[in-house]
Amino acid sequence: QVQLVESGGGLVQAGGSLRLSCSASGRTFTNYAMGWFRQAPGKEREFVATINWSGGRTIYADSVKGRFTISRDNAKNTVYLQMNSLKPEDTAVYYCAADRGYGGLGSVQYDYWGQGTQVTVSS
Repeated sequence: QVQLVESGGGLVQAGGSLRLSCSASGRTFTNYAMGWFRQAPGKEREFVATINWSGGRTIYADSVKGRFTISRDNAKNTVYLQMNSLKPEDTAVYYCAADRGYGGLGSVQYDYWGQGTQVTVSS
């Protein structure tokens, strides 16, 4: 089992920045690729970004490319999502997830999920 706890969400004005953190415990962190997903009210959960075990490979959704950066600190068992130039359409609950494989765009690939953290961007 892997336990994931997100933090760092909140209310921010459009154009602002937030950094989300996801702390992992329970199993060897470097065995997992990590991903961030988000779900807005009335919408399906969507892929945001993923990072492989070493941090050497990252993939982003087109909607966040150039604005968001995913990173990880394996010494701290933590994955981050730096979000810049936030837009109202970024408003959602953000979830981190762990994948025993290589990490991908599909939520079904991920084995463990956090409880989510709310991000609200006001216009």
